[in-house]
Formats: sequence, C-alpha cells, structure tokens
Amino acid sequence: MPTIALTKGRLLKPSLDWLAGRGHAPEAATDRSLRLPLTGGWEAVLLKGPDVPVFVRNGAADLGIVGSDVLEEDGPDVYDLAALGFGRCRLCLAGPEERPPHPAAGPLRVATKYPRLAERLLGERDLWVRVIRVTSSTELAPLLGLTDAVVDIVDTGRTLAENGLVERETLLPVEAHLIANRRAYRFLEEPWVEG
Repeated sequence: MPTIALTKGRLLKPSLDWLAGRGHAPEAATDRSLRLPLTGGWEAVLLKGPDVPVFVRNGAADLGIVGSDVLEEDGPDVYDLAALGFGRCRLCLAGPEERPPHPAAGPLRVATKYPRLAERLLGERDLWVRVIRVTSSTELAPLLGLTDAVVDIVDTGRTLAENGLVERETLLPVEAHLIANRRAYRFLEEPWVEG
C-alpha cells in the first residue's frame, strides 16, 4: 500500500485537505491514530516534522509533506517535488525587547532547533554567533540567560510576545513541501505534481 508521511500539528489539516483535493481523503481516524487509511488505496502516517524525511528517505513512506525549514536544516536525500502553498511562516531571529539586538562584546549566543541553518543564515549576515541547540521551549533561553536571542519558526508572533521577545529579522520564508523517496517515485502511478 503506498504511504505518505504527514507532519503532525499545524500542517496536518491543510495536508489532509490537499490530499482530499487529489482524491485521497481520510477514511476514518481516532484522536490517537498514527496511521490513517486514505481513499484511493493510500495510507498516511503521522510523524513529527523532522522524522518525515527520515521515513521517506529510507523507504518507509513513498511521499511526505514537511516544512521547508526541516529540508533546509537536514538536507535529506529525497526529491523535493514542490512547494505546496500552505503552512507559510518564517524563520526569525528574535530577542528580548529590552536588550540590544547584538551584544557589545563577544559572539551573539543563539538558541535554536535549527543549528546548521542558524549558523549559515547568521554567518551570511557577517554575525559572530555561538549556536546552542535546544529541542523545546526555545523562548526560555534568553529569558534565563542561556542565550542572547533565538532563531525559531514564527507564524503570528504571539508566543514571542507572550514571552517578552520581539522579532529582530526574518531569516527565511518557510512553507510545506511535497517530497518523495528517490526509488519509489518512479513507480507511483499517479502524477503528484502538475506540469
């Protein structure tokens, strides 16, 4: 049975809507389902974003829908078939409102879930940085003195504001992408990308 890996969270509903528009609507699901039968003989598996390309690259899923931030950070060996036009947000540099954007001396200490991407994008801006990888609650790092700033995904900016942080700079636009396993894609019977 052909399988598509979907990102849980805010990308899930628009991904399911996109699939339904191509004849692959969910047949039934429970709140705790990690596998979801789709009409048209497909199955969806629900994963955390960084795991989607892992499952696709290794052949456990034929296709996947994941944020471009994950693709930029990890550089997985998959086909990046198309930007899908939903899940738009941005990767931003943010810091406490009351502090200057950059320290007077020493490197800018940055907490992020995207260490490679942060180092590359901030390096392109000629900033001297020390990147500290964290996997959750990034906003706490500058509030507790671990770092001066964060590099994180921002949609509305509400979480930043609620934690006393402000956006300093947009580093990269982000949106959902359709990816495919390099071997499996040749054998898929239907066109997943027009043109």
